[in-house]
Amino acid sequence: MFSYDLPSAHPLTSFGWDEEFADSFATHGGPGHLPGRIVRVDRGRVDAVVPDGDDVRTVSADTAQVATGDPMRAPCTGDWAVIDIEHGVTGGVDGVVRSLLPRRTAIVRSSSSKRSEAQVLAANVDHAVIAVSLAAELDLGRIERFLSLAWESGAEPLVVLTKADLVQDPAVLSYLVSDTESVAPGVQVLPVSSETGEGVEVLSAVLAGGTSVLLGQSGAGKSTLANALLGESVQDVRATRDQDGKGRHTTTTRDLLRLPWGGVLIDTPGLRGVGIWDAESGLAQTFSDIESLAGECRFHDCAHLAEPGCAVLGAIERGALPERRLESYRKLVRENQWVVAKSDARVRSEMREGWKQMRATYQHMGERKRGGPHR
Repeated sequence: MFSYDLPSAHPLTSFGWDEEFADSFATHGGPGHLPGRIVRVDRGRVDAVVPDGDDVRTVSADTAQVATGDPMRAPCTGDWAVIDIEHGVTGGVDGVVRSLLPRRTAIVRSSSSKRSEAQVLAANVDHAVIAVSLAAELDLGRIERFLSLAWESGAEPLVVLTKADLVQDPAVLSYLVSDTESVAPGVQVLPVSSETGEGVEVLSAVLAGGTSVLLGQSGAGKSTLANALLGESVQDVRATRDQDGKGRHTTTTRDLLRLPWGGVLIDTPGLRGVGIWDAESGLAQTFSDIESLAGECRFHDCAHLAEPGCAVLGAIERGALPERRLESYRKLVRENQWVVAKSDARVRSEMREGWKQMRATYQHMGERKRGGPHR
């Protein structure tokens, strides 16, 4: 079996290469095969960094051999690949992708297509940086969506409130941070201004040495933040629209960029749709406060609708839990169940039975309020 032994100071180390990936590559490699990290994907081809002596170089490679038609297995920015630079190479490319190494993490959303397919946004990510602009009103529900995707991926989420310089009053900024923290239990929330540099140094320290991905809507300031972290203007930046504060799509591809202090950053296009994709554990972590309360309900299968002894509804009555958060939780759980049910007949059957039980519960509660069933 071909072996690709790696010295401790391997040129790909700064891109995230380590012994685990080296061991995985050893089972796939062959003569003329090089490990490479995909830095960009574009229409059947990828750009990848590969070792070149003591340095690295970027090569283009054809992906036809790994094109299975399964969107979850399609090459993605951040993937580690086995690249053949000697065999099967045709005009216009430097090599061929022979296989993809197993992913440690993957940011996956439900695509916006009517077929509801999965789309992998980034692979092998350590930190998912959710960029939220303070130039617009906070959309807490959208933050919860991004957090669910991030937690489900296996990456550690971090919420960055960009354009913090637009909030002149420190008390207001503190309130916005606190409001965001209330929907992000266990997640660091950091106000940052790429204009003044506020928070950039702290964020740089958090992301040092690993792989991070920037997620957010158009106009969230992702590309500007990427430039601030890189210390140079690498990503194109455009102004948001004055009439609604929304941004234009500046970044059109997912680019993996090497950070000056070590580690890499994946900048992504703005996401209009943030569909949940089989994110049960991610939802549980995002809404860990509700999950914890649910464990105190009188009935283990409590739907938190009108059941007696419901700890979740009790928290809402006491003002300890915003009703908006419960509604967001219900909405995302229903959406996730629908996505899972589309590909699992057993789940579809269980959902239908659950709906029947819920209707029966509503009917029973209504009859109790009316003093009993009508004769």
